[in-house]
Amino acid sequence: MFISNIKIDGFKNLSDINIDADKRINVICGDNAQGKTNLIEAIWLCSGLKSFRNSKDKDLINLNCQSFNIEISFENSFRKQNIKYKLSKSNLKDKYIKLNGVPLRNTSDLFGNLCCVVFTPEDLFISKGSPDNRRKFVDICASQIKNSYRRVLNKYDEILIQRNFLLKNISIGKSSADELDVWDEQMSRLGSYISVIRYAYTKKLNIYAARLYNEISQGKENLEILYESSVFDNLENRSDYNGEMANEYLSKLKKARQEDIKAGFTTIGIQRDDLISKINGLNCREFGSQGQCRSVALVFKIAQAYILFEETKEAPCILLDDVLSELDNKRQDFVLSRISDMQVFITCCENIKLNGNKGRTFYIKNGKIINR
Repeated sequence: MFISNIKIDGFKNLSDINIDADKRINVICGDNAQGKTNLIEAIWLCSGLKSFRNSKDKDLINLNCQSFNIEISFENSFRKQNIKYKLSKSNLKDKYIKLNGVPLRNTSDLFGNLCCVVFTPEDLFISKGSPDNRRKFVDICASQIKNSYRRVLNKYDEILIQRNFLLKNISIGKSSADELDVWDEQMSRLGSYISVIRYAYTKKLNIYAARLYNEISQGKENLEILYESSVFDNLENRSDYNGEMANEYLSKLKKARQEDIKAGFTTIGIQRDDLISKINGLNCREFGSQGQCRSVALVFKIAQAYILFEETKEAPCILLDDVLSELDNKRQDFVLSRISDMQVFITCCENIKLNGNKGRTFYIKNGKIINR
């Protein structure tokens, strides 16, 4: 899969962008705050996911514009395709999205068409950061493969909000504990399903990431990735999320009910699970050096691309947002060599050496592509 053309206008500070992309390497070069990351963000939105910068919809539109327009033409092994994405200040809830001329109801309906993997400097700390970042990583990866999974996650989040609100009301005597039953039953089924999906993806991630980490450490260190559930002691060979697993989940919720009421929030569940990285048996979060943690982050992202390739039979587009400048030469070469058969978009402040790889360089200033 590769992007052939990108048109962007009115998206943050970008205006009149029209890029004919190279099939392999595209370098977006410019000083800070000129629009490099905005361009990557616009591509990412068209993959069907939310902004990796957590930007709100209203903040995506240029202050001097009434709307933004993004149009991306791309090809996979079967055909040429086109995505048009428009958002207006006058109606932020009504996104105008078309795939090959067919209107779509939601951005998530773009899933499975333009497949991308984005890598930002913040991702370099994924193994050291909060469990929420690691859960989000697994959920994004799984959603790219299974579109319906995102809807289940959203439903679970809605139920969790309702349950936590109810717990607070119970603690001050405004509601009865019996009212939790209806929420707990739904949460148990959805949470069990999410556990199954996350565990299955983690097993695949472990296979690819362990192999890649062995390469980057030159065989000196072994990486193991484990899914740590706050509900289930063992998830191996478990899939009955509507039966036995849901009952076990429900039992745990009921057992923790008094503690939840006292705390005012749900103390167990998939919202408290974690992804554990171990190097030679030691938890990377606690004992990993900065170099080891960066290497773990690199193999996470490359493994994500490989798994997406395996599942969809299409090579994803790789979006490297100012990441290479954070890496030493050894890790730069490792990343570029492992994604050499995929289309790559790289942002940087100074033009980088591609070690003989051909590609195109685009210079950006004040949100516009300039000639140099």
